[in-house]
Amino acid sequence: MPTRGRPLKRELGPLGIFCIAAGAMISSGLFVLPSVLYDQVGPGMVLAYLLAGLLMLPAVLAKAELATAMPKAGGTYFYIERSLGALAGTFGGLANWLSLGLKSAFALVGMGAVAQLLSPDLPLKLVAAGACLALTSVNLLGVKEAERLQIWLVLGLLGVLVGYVVLGGRHVQEANFLPFLPHGSGALLAATGMVFISYGGLTKVAGVAEEARNPGRNIPLGMFSAFLSVTVLYVLSVGITVGVLPPEELKSSLMPMALGAKRVLGKVGEVAMASAALAAFVTTANAGILSASRSPMAMSRDGLLPGLFGRTGRSGVPSWAVLTTGGFMASAVLFLDLEDLVKVASTMMLVLFAFVNLSLIIMRESKLQSYRPKFRVPLYPYLPAFGIVSYGFLIAEMGAVSLELTGAFFASVLVWYVAYVRPNARRRSALVHLVGRITDRNLGDGTLEEELLEVLRERDEVTEDRFDRLIRSCRVLDLDGPLSAEECFRKVAKELSEDLEMGEDEIFRRLMEREKASTTVVQPGLAIPHVVVEGEGKFVVLPVRCRGGAKFGEGPPVKVLFVLAGTRDERTFHLQALMAIAQIVQSEGFLRSWEEARGPEELKRLILLAERRRL
Repeated sequence: MPTRGRPLKRELGPLGIFCIAAGAMISSGLFVLPSVLYDQVGPGMVLAYLLAGLLMLPAVLAKAELATAMPKAGGTYFYIERSLGALAGTFGGLANWLSLGLKSAFALVGMGAVAQLLSPDLPLKLVAAGACLALTSVNLLGVKEAERLQIWLVLGLLGVLVGYVVLGGRHVQEANFLPFLPHGSGALLAATGMVFISYGGLTKVAGVAEEARNPGRNIPLGMFSAFLSVTVLYVLSVGITVGVLPPEELKSSLMPMALGAKRVLGKVGEVAMASAALAAFVTTANAGILSASRSPMAMSRDGLLPGLFGRTGRSGVPSWAVLTTGGFMASAVLFLDLEDLVKVASTMMLVLFAFVNLSLIIMRESKLQSYRPKFRVPLYPYLPAFGIVSYGFLIAEMGAVSLELTGAFFASVLVWYVAYVRPNARRRSALVHLVGRITDRNLGDGTLEEELLEVLRERDEVTEDRFDRLIRSCRVLDLDGPLSAEECFRKVAKELSEDLEMGEDEIFRRLMEREKASTTVVQPGLAIPHVVVEGEGKFVVLPVRCRGGAKFGEGPPVKVLFVLAGTRDERTFHLQALMAIAQIVQSEGFLRSWEEARGPEELKRLILLAERRRL
């Protein structure tokens, strides 16, 4: 069954978000992978890093939009499950956990390589497993401690890389770049797919979005600044390394960047770059445990995994999810081959990026009222569609082994879904809403809209006021029309009689008397009828939509009514309610959305979602 646990603390600022994104990117993909790629592609691997960065852009933009609309733990899992349903969500959540865990395990292998560089007798895999244990312990302490470690390590790492690029340019040998693509363009495309593991960490920020302060601003800012700065550093650093190292040395070294720094600055350069590499591996593994562990936690909340994974302790950390993630990473280090690890992780990431772009399209086209991102992907829908096609092409180029392993993984997920998830699945996804919109049928049950509404309130730090509570509990009258004012008031009186404990005829009489005294139409198409009733502490709001319009006097038909009824002691709140309604109806697109809403619940959510100052 779903479980809530303690809420996560919003402690990540813009610098912390930048450092999680940048630190998760700069890792083994830069310090270890070049030697693997050079053997397959040659000097043209520089182009593979650039192409991977460009092809990453649709996924970055899509995740930025989705993260600002739904800043919830689990990131990729949450978006896929809410848009495509429980089966896709189960696959996406476990694939996200697996790919982030494998990428972070790749970083741990890099830590072992650095240890061997300093002391050749040290066992690489045991060092990596020990580092995994230490970082898992740090993450159990809390996100603030993990963020603080991340910031210091990333800033030092960026400083070393900038120095390497600036000083190394004078030592580049142009002859090292020829021939540029000795194995042809096919090898370049396969390498581009492998390089995706280098960029995959960027989107880890989405996984911890629930712990970000002001996510609507800080998440896109942190992601884009990290993406641009790290892409430039990737291309320049790899280019410098190719230019300063002879081909045989580059292919044979597990730490080509450190070897390149030794060529440029001697032993000091080698030690500095090895230290930077160590910092990079720590930041990636640290960010990996932090982000990957949020997928099983989010899945547990939704009942897709046992409740154990959703429990958070006093520090606000999902302890069991963190421990499981750390254990999986240590196992991957000890038992998986390096190249297979890279290929499987990259294939999983490509599949997830395609799913994320598809999720974006589904969320946009479903026209959910509560889907309100602070950032929107430009060139929609062409950019997401381009991303889906590109990632599909790269997946096909990854080779039979990675495709077979991915297929086996999906089969395992399907078994888990049938055995555990499907009996508990209740929520209807955005895809169901989209199908309902296309077929002009109301297939949604409102649970997704309500959940996203609460997410928006948390994101914007909106405190529910009395007017919100009245709207949540009030009736909504949805009339076809056209009607006269008298016919409209008859229906209103019938709806209000129970709440006001008055007869319909008396309510109707008072509404008509008030209308005859002076019209309650406050602007074309909008009326706010109101009556005073006996007693104390009573106040009722009745929103009314008249599709065909209600005829009030000589003006255009009224389609929006807010009927207010209250006792004399509620005069102050009556004025506050009028102010709230004035702000609601003036919000952008309100009248159009009012006409398009598909029933009373959508009308109610439209009122709750409108921007206004709370009382």
